[in-house]
Amino acid sequence: MTQPAPTQTQHPWRATVRTVAAGTVALVTLLPYVVAEANIPVEGIVAQVLTVTGAVTRVLAIPRVNAWVTEYVPWLAPTPRQP
Repeated sequence: MTQPAPTQTQHPWRATVRTVAAGTVALVTLLPYVVAEANIPVEGIVAQVLTVTGAVTRVLAIPRVNAWVTEYVPWLAPTPRQP
């Protein structure tokens, strides 16, 4: 029995985007040091990041937005566009 091809080879750009996202998350962990050095109030940054992240996540979960993303920005879609 043959094994299915790994998703990394089926959709290499998705793997790249996921890797970049993981690297971004890793870089975000440096944010407290940047904030401390710049003497920026932490509460405002945390509130802004959480608010924007929640809003973007909610908008991307709307079915019509998801359909638009799948059609016009397929590399950002949760699943590949069906032919």
